[in-house]
Amino acid sequence: TELRSWVDDVFSKWFINVSGVASAEVGGGLIREIQVIPDQQRLAGIGLSYKDIIDALQTSNKDEAMGRLQMPAHEITGRITGRLKDINDIKNLAIAHNAGNTVYLSDVAQIVDTHVEERIKVRADGVSGVKLSIQKQPTANTTAVVEAVKERLDWLKAQKILPDDVTLTTVSDQSIYIVQSLKNASWSAITGAFLAMAVVYLFLGNLRRTLIIGSAIPIAIMFTFVLMALGGLTLNIMTLGGLALGVGMLVDNTIVMLENIYRHQRENTDSFVASTEGANEVTSAIIASTSTNLSAVLPFLFIGGLTGLLFSELIFTISAAIFASMIIAVTIVPAYAAKVTNIKTNRVRHVIDSGVDRLQRAYASSIGALLRFRWLVILSFIIGLGFSIPVFLSGKHIVLPNLDNGNITVKITGDTGVSLAEMDQKTKLIEALFAKQAETETVYSLVGGSVYGRSQRETPSEASITVQLKPLSVRQISSGDWINRMDKLIAEQQLAGFDVRMTQRGIRGIRTNKGDEDISLRLQGANEIELKKLADDIAEKMRLIPGITNVAHSAEDEQFELAMTIDRERAASLGVNLQDIKQATQIALQGVVVSDYLDDDKSYDIRLKLAENEIKSPQDMESILLFPAKDNTGPIYLGTVANIELLKSPISILRDNQMRIVELTASLSDGNTLGEALNSLSELRANITLPKGYTLYDGGSQKALQDQQRLTEVLLLLALFLVFVVMAVQYESLLNPLIIILSVPFSAIGIALAIDTLALPLSMPVWLGMIMLVGIVVNNAILLVEYIEIERDTGKDISASIVAAARLRLRPILMTTLSTVVGMIPLALGWGEGAEMLQPLAVTVVWGLTFSMLVSLLMVPVMYHLLHSFKTRNKQKTLIAG
Repeated sequence: TELRSWVDDVFSKWFINVSGVASAEVGGGLIREIQVIPDQQRLAGIGLSYKDIIDALQTSNKDEAMGRLQMPAHEITGRITGRLKDINDIKNLAIAHNAGNTVYLSDVAQIVDTHVEERIKVRADGVSGVKLSIQKQPTANTTAVVEAVKERLDWLKAQKILPDDVTLTTVSDQSIYIVQSLKNASWSAITGAFLAMAVVYLFLGNLRRTLIIGSAIPIAIMFTFVLMALGGLTLNIMTLGGLALGVGMLVDNTIVMLENIYRHQRENTDSFVASTEGANEVTSAIIASTSTNLSAVLPFLFIGGLTGLLFSELIFTISAAIFASMIIAVTIVPAYAAKVTNIKTNRVRHVIDSGVDRLQRAYASSIGALLRFRWLVILSFIIGLGFSIPVFLSGKHIVLPNLDNGNITVKITGDTGVSLAEMDQKTKLIEALFAKQAETETVYSLVGGSVYGRSQRETPSEASITVQLKPLSVRQISSGDWINRMDKLIAEQQLAGFDVRMTQRGIRGIRTNKGDEDISLRLQGANEIELKKLADDIAEKMRLIPGITNVAHSAEDEQFELAMTIDRERAASLGVNLQDIKQATQIALQGVVVSDYLDDDKSYDIRLKLAENEIKSPQDMESILLFPAKDNTGPIYLGTVANIELLKSPISILRDNQMRIVELTASLSDGNTLGEALNSLSELRANITLPKGYTLYDGGSQKALQDQQRLTEVLLLLALFLVFVVMAVQYESLLNPLIIILSVPFSAIGIALAIDTLALPLSMPVWLGMIMLVGIVVNNAILLVEYIEIERDTGKDISASIVAAARLRLRPILMTTLSTVVGMIPLALGWGEGAEMLQPLAVTVVWGLTFSMLVSLLMVPVMYHLLHSFKTRNKQKTLIAG
């Protein structure tokens, strides 16, 4: 009991005033209490009862006020000190006088300074202990609070406040995964920026011009930080992930601006004039492309639910970065470029320029040829899109990717009536298996129930183990593979009567259903027995579905219950009422707290309880003595007025909308997706015939998946509409925006290739990537169409304008696309902790944008030629008719 008392009274108090800490809750361990163990027969022999003991402890163990003494000069208050000062005082407490003799408490009871019965056992790495849970305030920063707690802990160690025989083990530290994720996101952003700069240098062949574009990145990031601060955002996984995703896009506008100025500088010796003319030529295209980027993703900021909760900060950060890059591109970059005079051609630059010129001439020549086969080009892309559609329809659907933070939750359930001792033995065996694994860092166990802060739920047939694996960068296997390995090892132990289920914990606080498991079904009906029978049948059918494991239902969790039926008439005739029976049975089984004992200003319960060896079976209950209040009636046995049975009952009764339900839950096996499992379950539900009045419905998983799909479809259509509207306003026409927007759907071919090649599940991040692509892929088309219009304004015909624009815009299109793609590669590779959420998004954008470059370079010129030629012919017909 000393450890629990020290943690309660001393250790936990040091953390309450740490900045950002909301509570420091203590659970588990041995709690001191004073037990008064009465001798039933001795009490009955001298004519006393439990009431005499209770009355004596309650009336004689307290201080009382005795009023005020008023004197001429002052007033004095009085107090009667009646508190029992030590264990001897309790033993020597007089409870009655019998035949002239005083009966002391020790005459009829044994007084023991002991601890509360340990119904829940807490262990860390196989050693019993006490749990201290430190919770942060809702608005506090997790890593900052953890760091402050660690500093306080280091201070306590330095001050030697921690006893030498106390060992501290951290079983859960949320900051480790967060910090590592932040480091990985930062590394991805920095690496992506350098890779993007390498692409720029390869095309420009000049370090000074590359540095102009490179300088835009830190300036844009600082501007983004200002906008984030105004929006109330902090640096976290999502905001840093947004920067990592957007770092390649940060240079898109600056590339377009600088490349055009650079081209003018080669034609004009006056650097200032070339800078001005080049900037004026592409400013409208930059504003248009930025507007489309923002219009595609900004609707995300105004939606709620799980999608808004997870991705609103990511979208805000990307939007702020894109906006910042536009401001820098149209202001700072032209000013920098004007200061850079014509640079002498070196060998590297000559090789690069020669290579790009050859590529431009070859591309221009190819476009000239493709314009003669317009329908063949368009038909080729349409066929590719047609082959892509089945990939999306038959792809694996999930709500969110699994995050491998190495946190494994293990639930152990024993058969009905299993003792705490047997459950503890089996749990230790499983703990030992976990501890032997090289990937295991800590093993934390709760046997006999659950601990929530200072409250707890006692269930002897249940135990839980939380295993924290080493960081992903250290271990060789994923959490899913580790679970599969342990399932086999546990199966070899042949733990008959015990069910062991292991699941990988996802994002803390995020649930796609109403329970904790991946899949949840709810069976509703009136009759408890029928519900259990139906649930057993459905669970057996669920176990036959491939890819579904850990199938269980809430009615399976049962416990033995003592059911007592009272003979009311006989009890009344003997002077015993329900309250007397309740008090006697409670004293016999778990004891009743009747008073408290103060020791050094710390209060401990005084519990009246029969000796444990008196009640060992349901039959022993009948020998419990009742002490009737009726005169001339001696003590009677409980069996005289009550019948006691041992029955099975559910551990918990669940209700939904005030109707009784049974919840069926299951986990997904590694490699299976939620969409596949839900499709199988939908077929199962369709083939099950339930009695009238019984309903089987989804517990939340299917609705979450369907809601996500509906939301993303709406957002995708809204993004297309907004991008089209923005371009229509920008161009003050519908034809060119129509040409540009028609190129967007064909980027789905690249995404379909990624889904098929990489076995990429269709999750929320993938859909978000598609929506982002709506705003991104139009950038190249805007550049091309804008410059075709400029060439046509010089008097060239449509074909000549397209060929000229294609040759001149090839370099910036390649530079912007490749810099964005290469900048996202570190995130798309998904290395390290925290990458699982953003990797699918990055992969979607990389593959979709890469293929969209082909669409912009090949299909957009052909579409422009087709539609504008048709428009010109119509005008000519109208003039002839006129």
